[in-house]
Amino acid sequence: MRANLVYKYGLYGVCVAFLALFLVWPIALTVLGGFQTQIDGRTAWTLRFVLDVFVDPVMRDGLINSLLIACCVTALSLAVALPLALLSTRFDFRGKTIFSSLLLVPLILPPFVGVIGLRMLLGRYGAVNSLLASMGLGDEADPINWLGGWRFFGVVMMEVLHLYPIVYLNVSAALANLDPSMEQAAANLGASRWTRLRRIVLPLIMPGVFAGATIVFIWSFTELGTPLMFDYTAVAPVQIFWGIQEMATSAQPYALVVVMLAIAVGLYLIGKVTIGRRSYAATTRASVAATTKRLTGGKGLLVLLPFAAITFLAVMPHVGVILASLTEPDTWYQSVLPECLTMAHYIGETGALRDADASGSIRNSLIYSVLAMMVDVALGLTIAYLVVRSRVIGGKLLDAMAMMPLAVPGLVIAFGYVAISFQVGGWFEARGLAVPGWLQVVGENPNPIVFLVIAYAVRRLPYVVRSASAGLEQTPRDLEEAALNLGASRWRTVRRIVMPLIMANLIAGGLLAFSFAMLEVSDSLILAQTSEHYPITKRIYELFDRLGDGPYVASAMGVWGMALLTLTLIGASMMLGKKLGAIFRI
Repeated sequence: MRANLVYKYGLYGVCVAFLALFLVWPIALTVLGGFQTQIDGRTAWTLRFVLDVFVDPVMRDGLINSLLIACCVTALSLAVALPLALLSTRFDFRGKTIFSSLLLVPLILPPFVGVIGLRMLLGRYGAVNSLLASMGLGDEADPINWLGGWRFFGVVMMEVLHLYPIVYLNVSAALANLDPSMEQAAANLGASRWTRLRRIVLPLIMPGVFAGATIVFIWSFTELGTPLMFDYTAVAPVQIFWGIQEMATSAQPYALVVVMLAIAVGLYLIGKVTIGRRSYAATTRASVAATTKRLTGGKGLLVLLPFAAITFLAVMPHVGVILASLTEPDTWYQSVLPECLTMAHYIGETGALRDADASGSIRNSLIYSVLAMMVDVALGLTIAYLVVRSRVIGGKLLDAMAMMPLAVPGLVIAFGYVAISFQVGGWFEARGLAVPGWLQVVGENPNPIVFLVIAYAVRRLPYVVRSASAGLEQTPRDLEEAALNLGASRWRTVRRIVMPLIMANLIAGGLLAFSFAMLEVSDSLILAQTSEHYPITKRIYELFDRLGDGPYVASAMGVWGMALLTLTLIGASMMLGKKLGAIFRI
């Protein structure tokens, strides 16, 4: 018994230490950096830098624009996802299975990459204006400048089309758990369909709505890649990105990150207290299975239309990226479709699979993501087992720490790792020692592999923890107790009994961790500062600005990532089914 306690709390200490070192510490360094200044060689505390964020017109406008983007994206994602989830769970109609699956297509392509396709479609001389001109609805000599003066709305549109599936998954899961007897009782008392929706359904599914909306808000509020690709620099994440080089000499970038973190966490806590707590207390799990109404003919077609419309809009950036990857440079100009196709951007001398830089970034991402996935599976299984099975004292704290990366913006975590590299580098320099390259992000010879792997692992750890926890909660303890009673060690029991029983969950969580790490944006753009260490997303960003075939090769790399993420999401969806939505829940 004593040995078991030592073993259990030893693992607990390792998990807490890992999260404290690579999650809490970088956040703490960032927060402290926003309130500290040097006066006569001494560290002093000040509010000046934080207040300057609200006084400086450039930073203030960037913060306001980021908030407006987040609010618009969250509201529009809810407006898209809520009706679709209600229709999907209440009705059966022809094509439902196919279109319900297609609704998840946006998850396979970050908006960062989708911008390339959107710019090909909505450019002044792109496909949409050419189509309008051919129909006599546009001026070929003076086409509509969709993106020139509408970058804000371009960013919002791309992020909505990418993030609404997260709300859809959470709301669908909440509706599936809703007890239909409550609605039936209200209907028997004379309540109309609208009254039942407003007074019963929406309050009871609010945990799912809140969970999805929270992630969408934080994600869009701190999204870095999409504004960068739209060249929309008047937002706080881009200002932080350009301020990385000033971190060693200025506290202002720290202060801006602190303000963004405070807003994100503050709004989450307000929502949790005012909405989340009340809703969770009211939620009951379905005691009987809900029935769906079969729609045929015109009614079925009418319900199918919103699914088809949203799917069409969501896949257009993907179609644009695919076509761009196959287009001969300068042959998709004032035409609806490319006039000349080629495979050179994939297999040519400068193509994604043969060019040393492009193929090297793919190899780098594979290495980083596989290592991060291995860390996540080992750590995620341990945390899930300690919380679900061992029920250690402080288990809720450990679970909350493991879920923090969903609530804390990736931009903040990546920024914190840069702060760590400066602090550790200063410790070495103060003692006259050379700073190892693997401890540098910005410097003479940085090698950020360790930081990138850990950043990827920390950011995607919640997926594995939630997936493994779901598997353990569904697996009876009897087999484990029998094995322990027969003399098997705890490790042998986990290895021979527990892991095989939840292997599908572990594989699904690992696949999600791997695939999303492959296309991670914020960590990659901030931490990878030298070409030889670029992952895919950083290489795409660099290629997009390269003259000639740069955007086309970048599109080919995006298609490669799309294909990989498609396969992994299909695999994870097959293994987890409707529980896939629980992966994206704080």
